[in-house]
Amino acid sequence: MPHSLDVLTLGNAIVDVIARTDEAFLLAQNVHKGAMQLIDEARAEQLFAAMGPATIVSGGSGANTAAGIASLGVRSGFIGKVRDDETGRHFAHDLRAAGVHYDVAFAGDGPATARSFILVTPDGERTMNTYLGACQNLTPDDVDDETVRGSRFVYLEGYLWDPPAAKEAFRKAVRIAHEAGNRVALTLSDPFCVDRYRDEFLGLMRDGSLDILFANIHELQSLYGTSDPETALAALRGEGVLGVVTRSADGAFVVTREETHAVPAHPVEAVVDTTGAGDLFAAGFLAGLSRELDLVDCARLGGLAAAEIITHIGARPQANLRDFARQAGLLDGMT
Repeated sequence: MPHSLDVLTLGNAIVDVIARTDEAFLLAQNVHKGAMQLIDEARAEQLFAAMGPATIVSGGSGANTAAGIASLGVRSGFIGKVRDDETGRHFAHDLRAAGVHYDVAFAGDGPATARSFILVTPDGERTMNTYLGACQNLTPDDVDDETVRGSRFVYLEGYLWDPPAAKEAFRKAVRIAHEAGNRVALTLSDPFCVDRYRDEFLGLMRDGSLDILFANIHELQSLYGTSDPETALAALRGEGVLGVVTRSADGAFVVTREETHAVPAHPVEAVVDTTGAGDLFAAGFLAGLSRELDLVDCARLGGLAAAEIITHIGARPQANLRDFARQAGLLDGMT
């Protein structure tokens, strides 16, 4: 069938509440720098009260990736759940305004729309404290068969592997995508997420559910239970999937069974906030794949998108990424 979308992402629908802070505040609040911690609604309210002035923007890892893909001029969609409340309506508006196809029904009752309280230290590192709320209530009924069949790539967010119903929604999307001859990608999302589901994530690669795996080097080491990056990369080479492994300022590896490409990071003058860097790297890489670029140029496009996002607060592009890509000699002549 003709493809109506290039990339469809599934993930947590979250609104980000971002504030600058320092190491002392992280210690006082007993949060682990650089990680994502799940919190309940009471803790969410307590943390919000203690934070400094905040910037509120729509986020969520998979949704950020979809927004980045759209900014590159590539057709994207998102599946994720919000409540019919002010925050949920704000999320839906922002996503559609970014050019992303989003038509999942609002939840009429239950927990509030999810929020992630993101604390950014002077080095640009972000520490996330996330109240998942309504986004945990994604079910297989929210996964539209025709939308999945009409998407060349389906991208799954590892953060959403926790709720059983959402896990079944993922499995439904994988089945429909592969029946239609489409490709499926998973991002590992976070080392703590990998620690919880290591065997299941490995199983998804080994039972043929996944064609592409996105991870940063720390998540990959967690996946294979090793402190040695080379050991983790060697293990990934044996899995028979396309591996995309980011290394922050050191760039990324693109890993196939036959070879590994090291691709340098796109230069930036100053890092303001690393929130969403991995999400936007995935956006650029998937956009490149959808336009049939070679793997190194896909990684270059990912690095370019990530470079834009870390120069400002928030995980959605503030510039037209397609223009950036054309200036860099990527996506030339493509619409």
